[in-house]
Amino acid sequence: MRFLPFVACLLLFNCYESQRNCRDFKTGNFYSEVEIEGTVYKSVFERSESLQVEVYDNKIDSAQLRWINDCEVIFKTINPKNMAERKDVHLKILTTTDSSYTYEYSYVGESKKQKGVAYRAE
Repeated sequence: MRFLPFVACLLLFNCYESQRNCRDFKTGNFYSEVEIEGTVYKSVFERSESLQVEVYDNKIDSAQLRWINDCEVIFKTINPKNMAERKDVHLKILTTTDSSYTYEYSYVGESKKQKGVAYRAE
C-alpha cells in the first residue's frame, strides 16, 4: 500500500506531453537563435509552405521545403555554392509556445543534432 502514491505519481508524470502546435509555425516571419560551442548565431527568415528565405550574416539563403508531417521538414538549398550546402537538412519541432518553437536539426543521415529556438517576428 505504501507504493500506491508513488505509482500514481509515476503514471501522472509519464502522461505529460510537451505542447506541439506545429501547424502554427509552418508559415510566417521568424528569427532564430542557435548556440554552438558558446557562440550564439542569429538569423531571420520568411517561410511559406514550400519555400524559406533566410538572412544570416548579411547573406540570403533560400531553400525548398518538403514537409514530412506537421512537425518535421526537409530543407534543400536552392543554388548551393559548396558541398555542405548540397546536403539536405532535417528539422524537427520539439516543443511550441504561442510565439516560439524549440527545434533540433541535422544533415539528413547524420546523427549529430543541434538545437535552437525560433521566435515569431511581428
